[in-house]
Amino acid sequence: MLHESCFICGAELAYSSESKPMKCAICGKELESNAECINSHFVCDVCHQAQGVEFIENVCLNSAEKDPYMLANLIMKHKSIKPHGPEHHFLVPAVLLTTYYNFIGESEKIKPSLAKAKKRSANVLGGFCGFYGTCGAGMGNGIFLSIVLNSSPLSGEEYSLVNMITGKTLLRIAEAGGPRCCKRNTFIAIECAIEFLIEKFNIELPLSQIACNFSFANKECKYSECRYFV
Repeated sequence: MLHESCFICGAELAYSSESKPMKCAICGKELESNAECINSHFVCDVCHQAQGVEFIENVCLNSAEKDPYMLANLIMKHKSIKPHGPEHHFLVPAVLLTTYYNFIGESEKIKPSLAKAKKRSANVLGGFCGFYGTCGAGMGNGIFLSIVLNSSPLSGEEYSLVNMITGKTLLRIAEAGGPRCCKRNTFIAIECAIEFLIEKFNIELPLSQIACNFSFANKECKYSECRYFV
């Protein structure tokens, strides 16, 4: 069973252009959604991502890694991280915050920063890329930098930089084209964050050559059309 299949029965997920009230098969809450399986099972975003988010946080809290790709790849290989899903919206800022603070020697800031990132990323729902035109992995870069810079809606230069890194990342994701791929967009976000830190702060995190090993789990994979395909 692929992880992108229904949690309840393993059937294929179906998406509609209009949302409707659905009852989560796990927690029982009724929410608006555009997605359910072909057998009418619906699992809300909170239940969908809970296990993966917990795993991401635990790994990052115990990691001394300074290479964002190495940390992200390690996390994504775990069975709790599905091929696609909103846990990637937390994965991006979590990995960047961890490696950034490890790199500059301020690892004591990782724990409180991850708590902020987890809270903020929880508001970025699944399907944002296709339904809102804003990929959650790309927004993860904005979450990352907003925490590092302690940005707020009333900030000056920080406000500009936070929106700039998100905008640059979303443009790169848009240029890659659809269908959506959370692994590809995570890799794009990491590369964009590395470039932005160099350009604006003269901070260069180590970054290994990115190579995707997840095409087997993505039935919409673009294979050789994707720059990360191996």
